[in-house]
Amino acid sequence: MNEPMNEPVNEPVNEPVNDNNRQTTPCLPGRKTEMDDPGYEVCIVGCGPAGATLANLLGLCGVSVLVLEREGAAYPLPRAVHFDDEVMRVLQTIGLTDSILPYTHVSPGMRFVDTGGRLLLDWSRPMEVGPQGWNASYRFHQPDLERILREGAESRPSVQIRLRSEVFAIRQDAETAQVEYEDLSSGTLRSCHARYVVGCDGGRSVVRRVIGSPVEDLGFHERWLVVDALLKRPVPSLGEHSVQYCDPARPATYVRGVGERRRWEITLLPDEDATAMAAPDSVWRLLERWITPEDAELERAVSYTFHSVIAERWRSGRLLIAGDSAHQTPPFLGQGMCAGVRDVANLGWKLARVLRGQADDALLDTYESERLPHVRAYIELAVRLGGLPGAERRNHVGGRAEIDHRYGEPLVAEIALLVGDIDRGIAGRAGGADLDHDRFGNGRRSADRDENAGENCADQ
Repeated sequence: MNEPMNEPVNEPVNEPVNDNNRQTTPCLPGRKTEMDDPGYEVCIVGCGPAGATLANLLGLCGVSVLVLEREGAAYPLPRAVHFDDEVMRVLQTIGLTDSILPYTHVSPGMRFVDTGGRLLLDWSRPMEVGPQGWNASYRFHQPDLERILREGAESRPSVQIRLRSEVFAIRQDAETAQVEYEDLSSGTLRSCHARYVVGCDGGRSVVRRVIGSPVEDLGFHERWLVVDALLKRPVPSLGEHSVQYCDPARPATYVRGVGERRRWEITLLPDEDATAMAAPDSVWRLLERWITPEDAELERAVSYTFHSVIAERWRSGRLLIAGDSAHQTPPFLGQGMCAGVRDVANLGWKLARVLRGQADDALLDTYESERLPHVRAYIELAVRLGGLPGAERRNHVGGRAEIDHRYGEPLVAEIALLVGDIDRGIAGRAGGADLDHDRFGNGRRSADRDENAGENCADQ
């Protein structure tokens, strides 16, 4: 477990991706570039959850992969905290469920309460195994997942991961793509060739900028303070469910994490300074309704601006994007990382078939046409859900927010309608993880289908 930080971190992570005017190829004059040899079938830019999952999926099929990651190690503090049964199914496909399960907690769901704590809606999740062969909702600690994904990828003979490698230019022709990057540990400029390049390099994606894809803004941009804490003693009043506090003055969310980890996401008001609100004294004032410094220690407090954006083009020739490079969502459904894993689950087998000569290159065009409507539906639902906790409509007048209180039955009905849409299943629509959803008649997990997927790939 990471040692708690003495001071909160302030680094916006969910950042706008509409940076198309930025320079796509930094100028590095007079420096010699060394060429890597041999070439690779796929170069993945970025080794977060989406990139590392794709490396595992392609490595499972024997595809030669080079992963280039700018950072020297996985980010050590919490980010994503939830994944679902479809993601677990993908982890089963790449043989990593036994490794990750000890680091997860099955979530019983979410409750919506009003300012006085009155229950508005109980959105409990089934605790039994569902149609995917796994539970519907898991909590996890992202550094644990990233470590396991990287170890899995590094164990595959056809996959190489190079850390401290920052991509600064990409070129392509009819046969191949050339990726130029800097080895930040030595300052050496290097270059490699790959049949395809997949950008899993986040909201400021270099690959997306080279593709030249504009982004569509779905209109949600709000500042929230995210606080991660480690309990020092049991606090039974917090409960096992996540809780959405529908407080029109300051909406908030409580998340029960793995082990002693707990998270609060709290709206920042328009006139509040993000840095000041992330200071320990301010954080404890916000948390005092739930816990005190005697109950827990702060691990991180950071201001995020949550966005809702989708790149309009996910492919240009041999270049593709996935995960946060292609879309960003508010966190209210816990589907940001899940969407990235679904992206690469859809894309991975298509790349393998094209590279093995079993499908035409045009198959890759179906990646965007299948995934984009699916991820759009999730983001739109997250935006709707994000507008409900405060039961408010903000009209900024003189820098203040006017609040339209919509408590009572209309609010409950609106929340119920929304979660009903979710329960009826976006996840099962075309563009999801795209795995065979059959189960054995007794409800056992489809281990033979998923865990033997590598043998099927090897035969392709």
